[in-house]
Amino acid sequence: MDSAVAANILMAVIKVLIILGVLLTAVAYYTFSERKFSAFMQDRVGPNRAGPFGLLQPLADGVKFIMKEDVIPFHVDKVLYVMAPAMAMIPAMATIAVVPFAAPIPAPATGMFAGLGQIQFQLADVNVGMLYIFAVSGLAVYGVVMAGWASNNKYALLGSLRASAQMISYELTLGLSILGIFMIFETLQLDDIVAAQTTFISFLPVQIPKWGVVVQPLGFLLFLVATFAETSRLPFDLPEGEAEIVAGYHVEYGSMKFALFMMSEYAHMLIASMVITCLFFGGWNLPWVDMSSLPVLQRVAAQLAVFLAKTGFFAFLFIWVRWTLPRFRYDQLMRLGWKVLLPLAIANLIATGAFYVVKYTVGIG
Repeated sequence: MDSAVAANILMAVIKVLIILGVLLTAVAYYTFSERKFSAFMQDRVGPNRAGPFGLLQPLADGVKFIMKEDVIPFHVDKVLYVMAPAMAMIPAMATIAVVPFAAPIPAPATGMFAGLGQIQFQLADVNVGMLYIFAVSGLAVYGVVMAGWASNNKYALLGSLRASAQMISYELTLGLSILGIFMIFETLQLDDIVAAQTTFISFLPVQIPKWGVVVQPLGFLLFLVATFAETSRLPFDLPEGEAEIVAGYHVEYGSMKFALFMMSEYAHMLIASMVITCLFFGGWNLPWVDMSSLPVLQRVAAQLAVFLAKTGFFAFLFIWVRWTLPRFRYDQLMRLGWKVLLPLAIANLIATGAFYVVKYTVGIG
């Protein structure tokens, strides 16, 4: 085998192991963080028994789920019932492949990785990265629909139908809301979009960073709301509405199968926070702070810290909103998606396109 091919394969394996290990650990402690934050908001203690400050609670929960009896109800479609949790979890884990965590660095001059040219902090640098994210994340709904159908339970089926209707309603807004970003930065690659946000816009006496949220504020709000709906988080958690359909599509699931559904939801939220950071908030960059002069390792550490801090803020926002706002009714959910968000997304796209037509034909801006 050629040494360059071997180096690429080894680097890919290392990235997969590190990123998936970090993602699964982050998912576990994201659930712990939500329990602690919600306890604080409701003046409760929260998990505090397993380990110091309850920090071993995710490990205890994992052992509990693994040790619980894996019951398969007699009335379900057994093949689809077993496949559904995996169908929900696999897209959630695969979506992270195109998310960049830091700027590329030169490969070592000697050693096995010398022929790589540069080391990228993402699994795959795809020139249609956002299309990949939309395509793969959209597959997760098949796991939900499969779970509802296979459970042979009317409440589970209603939950899965709600999930599919919700995805159709809000994925249109989700896609249209970022077309303006693609028009402005002229690329679908997340790392190129992040790099394009290092420039500035002159506004009166100050220089404003050309972040996505600055050039597309309405697009950001639409994308954020649609992301809440796509991840089925409050106030859009209609597929799991406990008051109406007693937990919906996963009502017949227990042990690790139930855990996989929950892990997929939290993984989707984490990756959605990363995508928001890349598209609208400059990724690993800080305005007016030049990290290029730092030594390589310090620069990578600083960029990773900035990226994780921004991601952590939006991950916290998912928790904050869940424990602040009440659940919508189903008719309100549909009305908001079709009669408010979708027309706004189309109007935003038309306005952005019109501005750039004028800009390039008349030469303004």
